[in-house]
Amino acid sequence: QVQLVESGGGLVQSGGSLRLSCAASGITFSLNAMGWYRQAPGKQRELVSTIARDGTTNYADSVKGRFTISRDNAKNTVYLQMNSLKPEDTAVYYCHSRMVFSGKEYWGQGTQVTVSS
Repeated sequence: QVQLVESGGGLVQSGGSLRLSCAASGITFSLNAMGWYRQAPGKQRELVSTIARDGTTNYADSVKGRFTISRDNAKNTVYLQMNSLKPEDTAVYYCHSRMVFSGKEYWGQGTQVTVSS
């Protein structure tokens, strides 16, 4: 059974930091591209950041320079370090995996991030 379990969300003041974690099980983690997406109330889910098997990263323009994605293949975990948070970063953040060879995708349940002004 595949599970992507996010943690680290919460309430933080504008300018603060949070670190999200996503622990994966049931997949061969090293064969998956991993990513973070977010969905704010009334809006569509959007890409935040991805990290490929070789560590290549990609960021949405809105988070470049503030967020950093990383992965630890030994721990089957992907992280999202979020600094200089803004109220517009408020959303449910979802972990995503995509198996490179089959394209099979999985989603976590999401973790709420709320940034107060």
